[in-house]
Amino acid sequence: MKRLKSKLFYIYAFLIHILLSIVIIFVSWEFLEYKAYNFMIKNVTAKPTASKDIVIISIDNQSVSRYRWPWKRELYSYIFEYLNTYSKPKAIGYDAILSVLDSENPESDARFFAQLKKTPNLVVGFIPMRENISMEETDPQFLKDFNKKFGVTIHDMRKNKIQGRYNSIIPFPEPYFDSVENAGSVKSTTALYGYLQSADNIVSVNGKMYPVLALRLYMIINGVKELTLTDNEIIIPKTGKRIPVMNSGIGSQTLITYKKLMKNSDYSHIKYSASDIIDSLHLMKEGKKPIIDPHEFDGKIVFIGANAQAAAIGPVDALLTPMSEKHPGVDIQATILDNIMNSDFTKQSTILFDIFFLALLTAGTMYLILKLTFFKSLISVIILGCIYTIFSVICFKYNLAVNVITPLLLQLSTLIFGYSYRFILEGRNKEKIKQAMGKYISQDVMKNVVQNIDDIRLGGKKAVVTVLFADIRGFTSMSERMTAEDVSKILNEYFTEIEPIISKYNGVINKFIGDAVMAVFGDPIEDLNHPVNAVRCANEMLKKVDQLQDKWLFEGKPKIEIGIGINTGEAFVGNIGSEKRLEYTVIGDTVNLASRIESYNKVYKTNLLISSSTYSYVSGIADVIKISEVTIRGKSKKMDIYEVLRLS
Repeated sequence: MKRLKSKLFYIYAFLIHILLSIVIIFVSWEFLEYKAYNFMIKNVTAKPTASKDIVIISIDNQSVSRYRWPWKRELYSYIFEYLNTYSKPKAIGYDAILSVLDSENPESDARFFAQLKKTPNLVVGFIPMRENISMEETDPQFLKDFNKKFGVTIHDMRKNKIQGRYNSIIPFPEPYFDSVENAGSVKSTTALYGYLQSADNIVSVNGKMYPVLALRLYMIINGVKELTLTDNEIIIPKTGKRIPVMNSGIGSQTLITYKKLMKNSDYSHIKYSASDIIDSLHLMKEGKKPIIDPHEFDGKIVFIGANAQAAAIGPVDALLTPMSEKHPGVDIQATILDNIMNSDFTKQSTILFDIFFLALLTAGTMYLILKLTFFKSLISVIILGCIYTIFSVICFKYNLAVNVITPLLLQLSTLIFGYSYRFILEGRNKEKIKQAMGKYISQDVMKNVVQNIDDIRLGGKKAVVTVLFADIRGFTSMSERMTAEDVSKILNEYFTEIEPIISKYNGVINKFIGDAVMAVFGDPIEDLNHPVNAVRCANEMLKKVDQLQDKWLFEGKPKIEIGIGINTGEAFVGNIGSEKRLEYTVIGDTVNLASRIESYNKVYKTNLLISSSTYSYVSGIADVIKISEVTIRGKSKKMDIYEVLRLS
């Protein structure tokens, strides 16, 4: 039963820790881990500089101040005219949505669409929508026409092919639809608490799949006609590029590897103000030197987008990212393409990877706590936590996103749990030791030791005590007639019966000496009436032996009798021995005299003899026979002893 309870204790402790760990993991993943991820991406993973092959033309605060918002589309046409006429960009990504025509300025729209038709390698943005948040469901014919014109071949090799994340697309006006040849999604997917941590590579609209703006640009630049989508990556056969994805079953997202923002800028890529581009166009038409040399865009991939954050009235396309609270959307699009072109991908650690390190850190922490002393284990656990922190930094440095906070929180909880478990376990073990040692020394001595555990030393004190010696008569001859096993059984039964009697009267068994027992009254249990209690104890011991004699006679065992000697006086009480081995005992002439008085029971055929000092305390309750002038070995003078016949 005790073993079962012990096993249940370990099982319950283990289950409690598992339950606590699950709660910590859930809370950490929901509320803390994303913060650690953002910190690591910004301060560890983000590269110092972005690709110089990717540049941005932004409709920024300066542009809106120079040309009042809202813009006529002829202003956009000037930007494309500048690039088409004077520059040779490798490709252009137009990060904007055009859903309605400018009915008040049809000529402005016409000039804009004309420039779009002249722009080679242009990819425009589109927005896929869910039905429940779109203003109207897209015309089914538009979806067919859209797929026919802008669709690409994507081989879906996923095992879990879940479709229908988006059901419609914000429609293009017909002139705009006719003016462009390539389109990519610019829909952003935010993570927990609004941070944009990952991006779709492919979106599914009504069963058809389309690449995002950045991936479509990559395909245009490299002449890629088809893609292969698997559960773990997007394969581009022509270039051999493999884009790792998180298998969401829908959008196949990739973690964005952000770049450091440029000094005093919200952008990580080189940014030009749209107003400077427009003004440069006008200057060049007049034969003057432009503000921005158009050859700066030769061979570059150009993103065009709007982000006038500080303007009172103007376009704002900014998102919350690990790098900035208002990160321009066009720069995010540029970053996604930067990742693809340079294979700068951040991979999410797998579930098995996470579980392995959670278990390793937890088990290692628990092992250190149980095997080492408190301070050594505490220092070792701190070092272990620091090692994991360094390890996680290295992982992020090499673009592997691992859990940072969760393992450390789990380690902390294991630390608290481990020391609590250790405290309880040590308490249980101490209690077991106390119970076990209490069988070798008195429970009262044990309590005294425990109470003064930090002050155990050689020495003691003088105290007036009563010492009782009880010895079995004829033990030697009995031992010769019986086997050692039978003798031990009789002794064990005898001692088992008298021990409670001694304790009952505030006595402490100091030691067993073969067949004899020595008990002390008055210390360590303080008892002002210790002589009386010692005599009453002796009287009850004799009665108990009479009962045992009847029992042993019935069992065919030999009859035994005991003799008891009691003396009261001053003695040394305390620890004797060496610094490494102590014994709590009582020594002095009082003890020796009690032992010698007991030996006279054989001489006078008595059972209970007491000294005159003890008799002076019990004369009112004891009927005695005085035995005068007894010669005690070691004493120069004769003394009186008393046989106790009965107690009143």
